[in-house]
Amino acid sequence: MQLPDCNSFFMLSSKPMKTNPLAQYFEFITETAYLAGRLTLGYFQTGVHADYKADDSPVTLADRQAEALIRNRIEKAYPGHAIVGEEYGDDHQTASCRWIIDPIDGTKAFLRGVPLYAVLIGLEIEGVMQAGAAYFPALDEMLAAASGLGCWWNGRRAHVSTTTDIGQAYVSTTSVEAIRRHGRITQFERLSSACYHQIGWSDAYGYLLVATGRIEVMLDPIMNIWDGAPFPPILSEAGGYFGDWQGNAGVFSEALAVNQALLPQVLTILNNGSADE
Repeated sequence: MQLPDCNSFFMLSSKPMKTNPLAQYFEFITETAYLAGRLTLGYFQTGVHADYKADDSPVTLADRQAEALIRNRIEKAYPGHAIVGEEYGDDHQTASCRWIIDPIDGTKAFLRGVPLYAVLIGLEIEGVMQAGAAYFPALDEMLAAASGLGCWWNGRRAHVSTTTDIGQAYVSTTSVEAIRRHGRITQFERLSSACYHQIGWSDAYGYLLVATGRIEVMLDPIMNIWDGAPFPPILSEAGGYFGDWQGNAGVFSEALAVNQALLPQVLTILNNGSADE
């Protein structure tokens, strides 16, 4: 696959790039996600071997090497920053800036040759997620944002949909079985019944679809910090919401992404019953 130069992914105007202190982080996080993604493509659809962790989730050499690449770049560029990654854990540094890494979100898809996996990187500053990048190497889609700089999808501004009628909304989740297993099936069925269409575009790709206006709602009943780290700034800058099922924005142990117009209706359905109650 011929991939474009990574500079094509962050074509911001010169004014905000010069005046926003997050601009350098935006460029760094986008470039780093891109480079790690290119590394994973060397293993994609090659029959790469998987080991299985204590929680029965798979991990491959591609996961480990991609996280090592990301960590090495961060340690070289920002040696005083803390790092948390899915494969190599927490470096236990105390710092105002913390990088959170998922080198391959969707390793099960990656193993089966399904192109919906992503490299996820988020930057937390003083406890708030301020920048994030989600790169889908096999699809060549880069979604990245930083507070005040907008959300960018392959060099274009990304926006959530303008749908205001829950009856016209598309809703997705990674796994209905996971929703059932975590005791949230009644809530999910209420929401699915209220929406126009329910379909399973899984893992990080569903959140990209909300941020780019192609679906309205994505939710999961369980979420690790590295699975959601890029999405608070991405959804916020795209005009949407990313947070828990109660309306608290940020990264929690569950996740909901939705456009702002539908957020009150979705929260009502999830927590109180129908949107009319």
